[in-house]
Amino acid sequence: MHSRQQEIAAALNVCSPFDGPAAVQADIERRVAFIQACLRDSGMKTLVLGISGGVDSTTAGLLAQRAVEGMRAAGEGDDYRFIAVRLPYQVQHDEDEAQLAIDSIKPDECHTVNIGAAVQGLARATEALDDLTPAKRDFVLGNTKARMRMVAQYTIANARHGLVIGTDHAAEAVMGFFTKFGDGACDLTPLAGLVKHQVRELAAALGAPEQLVKKVPTADLEELSPGKPDEDAHGVSYQNIDAFLQGLPVPEEAARIIVETYDKSAHKRQMPKEPV
Repeated sequence: MHSRQQEIAAALNVCSPFDGPAAVQADIERRVAFIQACLRDSGMKTLVLGISGGVDSTTAGLLAQRAVEGMRAAGEGDDYRFIAVRLPYQVQHDEDEAQLAIDSIKPDECHTVNIGAAVQGLARATEALDDLTPAKRDFVLGNTKARMRMVAQYTIANARHGLVIGTDHAAEAVMGFFTKFGDGACDLTPLAGLVKHQVRELAAALGAPEQLVKKVPTADLEELSPGKPDEDAHGVSYQNIDAFLQGLPVPEEAARIIVETYDKSAHKRQMPKEPV
């Protein structure tokens, strides 16, 4: 074991491996109850989540829809709703899988906000982008896309008395693999503590299509590298990330990359600093 494994796993509240299908179902019920409690505690009536077509947003969407349906069935109010939001940048190359996710979730409502014009308008108005290399500009605007998507989700949530769901989980959190104040901004994170293969286990148990359960994860934010796999960006596989977080042996180089990335991305997991 790497000397930091236990410390990092505890900081991210990593879940223990599931001991069979019953444990998966119990975890689903726990996370659905968590979502319901968030709604009750906030006094809000709506959940809002961007659906990309990946396994993370599909799983979170299935949990959210189950949560509001359960509250309606229990007589807590017919006005509890889940709104799935499609947030393409112009034309999304895997739009068919995003629609497959929507079809499997069957949300109460589905809205579409194309962020292309907003991102391009901001880019044209931002002088600081002018002297960047094409690769650096593409990277910066990738984060702008993530932040614009969150602006859209909060606009819908504000209009509909709702909470915004995030899809972050332990395997992304450890790598800082989210945009600060972009997809990292949300009101609740029902997948927190899960490693990647556990997200897939929940997705399969919730009835997600196998095509989405096994889909290669991609943030798909960079135009110069469309569909770039997460693992290419990480420099380490999700298999090794999951093993590291769950206290299993991993190659020395993989452990080094994970720990260094965790330390470098610490600012993303912290609240804004303030004077003491």
